[in-house]
Amino acid sequence: METVQFEQLISVGCGIDVHKDIIVATIRKSNKDYQTKSFNAFTSSLIDLRDWCKSEGVTHIAMESTGIYWKPLFNILEEDFEIILVNARHIKNVPGHKTDKKDSVWISKLLLSGLLKGSFIPPVEIRELRDLIRYRKKKTQFIASEKNRMIKFLEDCNIKLSSVVSDTQGASATKMINDIIDGKDDVVSLLTHAHGRIKASKEDIAKALTGRITPHHRFMLKMIRETIDENEKLINKLDQQIDLSIEKYEIELQLLQTIDGVGRDTAITIISEIGTDMSRFPTEHHLASWSGLSPGTNESAGKKKAPESSTETNTSNPL
Repeated sequence: METVQFEQLISVGCGIDVHKDIIVATIRKSNKDYQTKSFNAFTSSLIDLRDWCKSEGVTHIAMESTGIYWKPLFNILEEDFEIILVNARHIKNVPGHKTDKKDSVWISKLLLSGLLKGSFIPPVEIRELRDLIRYRKKKTQFIASEKNRMIKFLEDCNIKLSSVVSDTQGASATKMINDIIDGKDDVVSLLTHAHGRIKASKEDIAKALTGRITPHHRFMLKMIRETIDENEKLINKLDQQIDLSIEKYEIELQLLQTIDGVGRDTAITIISEIGTDMSRFPTEHHLASWSGLSPGTNESAGKKKAPESSTETNTSNPL
């Protein structure tokens, strides 16, 4: 069978198959001139891989976006090489002939022929900002979860605060809950906090605040409150670090906030996810697709099939 030859667009490239503990790399200079080595995933070994690539004149490196295991390798190599991070689904080898060595050889072959399309990886300062924003979001969600847990314990005490207060996290409800946790559960005293937008009558609020609180309930409520307080302190620290990280993007923040419905927090989140260099996306459609906001196309025999969900998860974003 005649072998199909592709034009070589890259003079020296390296294809890397990434795993948790083993890194298999193939440096290729032509269709027949290539060599493969294996490295462990420790930093010293990754530095040896970098030095080997530099000594062989490698200009481009391609590797799979395997879980989180590509990140340490990317951090070591990004300053010295043009790195193409590829979705594993896009470079499948022949079924039944899969080995780590063959995978790295196959990746290097595709790399030299210019047949690989890399995922968008923002610069390091944007990646760091993204870490801060995502962690802050996790902490905010955790606090909301703990506040809901607190309401459940109050229900267990037969304190029906959620039945008479529309917002159990509002100022009035928070003061009542804090007094209950601190042992100040006299209904008359608790009613002094009932003001503002509470529409229920004083009589109904008094009934809702009459319950049976055991020492166990009070202990658990105190633990939850301490957990919430500690996480709120962490969020304050994160906010301070976010403010420092976003200082250089103040102009971009102001421009984003000219969009209807986009406030400062949303603008910061947008920058943390896509950065500020829009040349990485050829059109707005590419950006929408990368963000996972574009419906997939599934057509067969002239008939278009609806996707399984309203949006299709984007597989080219490894972060």
